[in-house]
Formats: sequence, C-alpha cells, structure tokens
Amino acid sequence: QVQLVESGGGSVQAGGSLRLSCEVSGYFYSNKCMGWFRQAPGKEREGVAAIYTGGGRTYYADSVKGRFTISQDNAKDMVYLQMSSLKPEVTAMYYCAADLKSPPFRCYSGGWSRTGGDENNYWGQGTQVTVSS
Repeated sequence: QVQLVESGGGSVQAGGSLRLSCEVSGYFYSNKCMGWFRQAPGKEREGVAAIYTGGGRTYYADSVKGRFTISQDNAKDMVYLQMSSLKPEVTAMYYCAADLKSPPFRCYSGGWSRTGGDENNYWGQGTQVTVSS
C-alpha cells in the first residue's frame, strides 16, 4: 500500500518560513497527482496546492499563490511545500495526499484540490503548522 508521511511542521512567528516534506513509500508511481491540504478547527478541509509528477505542472489556491511553492523530487519520492511570509491565518493541520486515479488535467487544473480530497485518495497523518503574531 502507498504510505505518506509528513514532516516539517511546527510553530513559527508571523513573517517566517517553513518547509513541509512528504515522503512517499510503497509502489512507485511515476505519474501521479500529489497535493497538500489543510484543515483548521471548525472548518472544512481545503486544497492548498497540487503537482502532477509527470511533468511538474502545478496548481495553487488563490489564497496561497505567490507565497507557497510545491515541488517534487521524483528520484526520492518526495514532495515539498515551501511556505513563506506566514500569517496566523494559515494555522492548520496540513496533510499530504496522493490521487492515483484521476487524469492529469484534474490535478493541475485544480479540480481535485477544490474538492478537498476524498476517501479514494491516500493520506498522510498530518503535520501541525502554527503561526503566532
């Protein structure tokens, strides 16, 4: 089975930066959609960014565009989320996820991210990001 493990979360002051990492283990998929989602208390899970590994095309939610960067290292089966200029409003549990079924367009068009993901995807355990003012 595919397993995802996030790391890199923690507490940081407003204006700081963090880099989240997601390690993928199990069957190696050359082409898949990898995404980052987040969920704050009392709110629904929302898609943050996604990358299609078969080419590297990306999608970003409007709220994070220009501040967050998703990247990949296919040789190591890793995906990253670089976050800069952090604000308290981005405080949430961040999850790494994989979509192995959808066509590429649904990945980099944001179609998958906008749904918030579902039970058919693979999910990591989450890593907490807390930004203080």
